[in-house]
Amino acid sequence: MLEARSVAVVGASVKTGTLGAQMMAELRRGGYDGATYPVNPGYDEVDGHRCFASITDVPEPVDLAILGVANHRIEEALREAAEAGAASAVTFSSLYEEEPPIQGSPSLAERVANIAREHGMAFCGGNGMGFLNVEARLRATGFPTPDDLRAGPVAFLSHSGSAFAAFAFNDRRIGFNVVVSSGQEIVTTMAEYMEYALDLPTTRVLALLLETVRAPERFVAALRIAQERGVSVVALKVGRTERAKSMVVAHSGALAGEHGAYEALFDAFGVHEVETLDEMADAMELFSSPRRATAGVGIASVHDSGGERALFADLADDLGVPFARISDATRGALQATLDPGLQAENPLDAWGTGIDADRIFRESLQLLHDDDDTAALALVVDLTRQGEPYDEGYLRIALDVFGSTSKPFCVLSNLSSAVAAGEAALLRDAAIPVLEGTRSGLRALGFLVAERARSERPPIEAHVPTPDDLRERWCGTLAAGPIGEATALELLRDYGIPAVEAVPASSLEEAAAAASRLGFPVAVKTATGIAHKTEAGGVKLGIASDSELAGAYADLAKRLGPDVTVAPMAPAGVEVALGIVRDPQFGPLVLVAAGGVFVEVLHDRVLAMPPLDEARARVLIGRLAVAPLLEGARGRPPADLGSLARALARLSALAADLGDVVDAVDVNPLIVSADGCVAVDALVIPRAATG
Repeated sequence: MLEARSVAVVGASVKTGTLGAQMMAELRRGGYDGATYPVNPGYDEVDGHRCFASITDVPEPVDLAILGVANHRIEEALREAAEAGAASAVTFSSLYEEEPPIQGSPSLAERVANIAREHGMAFCGGNGMGFLNVEARLRATGFPTPDDLRAGPVAFLSHSGSAFAAFAFNDRRIGFNVVVSSGQEIVTTMAEYMEYALDLPTTRVLALLLETVRAPERFVAALRIAQERGVSVVALKVGRTERAKSMVVAHSGALAGEHGAYEALFDAFGVHEVETLDEMADAMELFSSPRRATAGVGIASVHDSGGERALFADLADDLGVPFARISDATRGALQATLDPGLQAENPLDAWGTGIDADRIFRESLQLLHDDDDTAALALVVDLTRQGEPYDEGYLRIALDVFGSTSKPFCVLSNLSSAVAAGEAALLRDAAIPVLEGTRSGLRALGFLVAERARSERPPIEAHVPTPDDLRERWCGTLAAGPIGEATALELLRDYGIPAVEAVPASSLEEAAAAASRLGFPVAVKTATGIAHKTEAGGVKLGIASDSELAGAYADLAKRLGPDVTVAPMAPAGVEVALGIVRDPQFGPLVLVAAGGVFVEVLHDRVLAMPPLDEARARVLIGRLAVAPLLEGARGRPPADLGSLARALARLSALAADLGDVVDAVDVNPLIVSADGCVAVDALVIPRAATG
């Protein structure tokens, strides 16, 4: 399909402004040199090619049929193409039926998909805009595209037709090898286009605009290939705020939301997630450069404005983009270069008197580039119209610095609307990326640095395999139906996660015996199947005597039933929540969050795909807003982060082993203190419990 040697254009026309005429124009505009067969019973010739009344009259089975027909004709047109031996097809049809099918009958989209599958056809659409294979000079679309579409290292695959068109017409000289508007993907999915793009030797950047993933396993496999081949992946996932339609009662499900799985997936495979098309464009352009960060840990930047430098520093801090910590030697050399009164630091304001400014900027950029801690370098100036001569000023500085350096280098303009197209074109023609906006540019630079850091991560250490008998026993237990808190805590202990012992009791006498054995103070909780005990007033803490126990038990039994659990009180510490939630597409995910009764209100959480080792677990924990509390704050001793990381890693082993029989696990709270961590409450929802 994407490298078709012969194309039939069904619905071809000579009428200006029609879809049929545009399809032919786009083949011609792209320089397509394969066999072209217009199909329309109304013409003998279209655009210099013999026109056929039906695709069945075409003298050879074509590689690709471009179907420019209306919804009510698409089924018949595809069937004729399939029976004529076409290997693939593209449609721009919405596949909408004004008269819905009889209940229980397949829809138009389903009928069309069935035809394609029955004949083994690749199929692009419906409700898309086709594709552009710039390298193969094939434009299978019915919509206008630029005359001078540049070839380059970016493969852009989009569920949005408008974004497909917008990037095709970008004026930033971003070059593409393939651009696909995949539409509804009723047959051929995003994953298959990804596989194709990753097989192209020219692909350095894979840019995805996603509504959903329709072939999860194949999609994940494609991301793994991209990671192995060093192809940078940039993704914009729309619909992030929509909650999953079906939520289990566990907090972990509500915390994950629908987008949580994508966050975990992207993190696992180093996908750079953007939030806007402007961010995607800056990332595309920066990663299009063959230069990658291979040394250093942060960015260095030179500015001509103290105020804009402060803005840059503020946003970098907000976005977590690190600055290079320049050495004393670099600092000293900078101080000798700068005008008096300027401070040698990174980020650097290099504008002083303006006298000899070109030399100062050039030398400052070179010194920052040469510092061992610098991973990437940026000249941050508003790229307004300079005008001739171009052999001086910021353009000349950028060209000279680019020529004398090897690390990633870009020019970043703080205001996109002020970028002078001519000046930017001069830089881009010299292969210097021009980033258009402070925030979007910083995001792109942050991705570059993050990719460098990820490349140095050691492989995930394999966890000690779970004994077969233990895993099989718990699979059987969970398959049998819901389990109570005491059993849930036992499950955690069996997987190496510290947990208190919770003793079930169904009477005051049994509760008293349990408290006597465990020792006061104790916690008493309802065990009558209520998922969120605290909200129901089902938790009594710090019970210190038999009389307090009797009062607490009487209240719980009267309101919520006689069944309770009795457990020792945990030591004071920071409350953390751990969890597992099973995503319907990508399987089990593990979660770490700020814990306690406000777990969903705070929404301070990070998700990951198992498996995790302790090193990866520590990275996740460090992303939490409550991380400073764990590290020790206001005179409190630091918590034992090693024990928390081990618990999270062990939970990921549990998720890997039992993910097929568990829908959700809540461990909340897990108390983390200087002496370790311990789970004091757990909720496990087997898959059988939710159907």
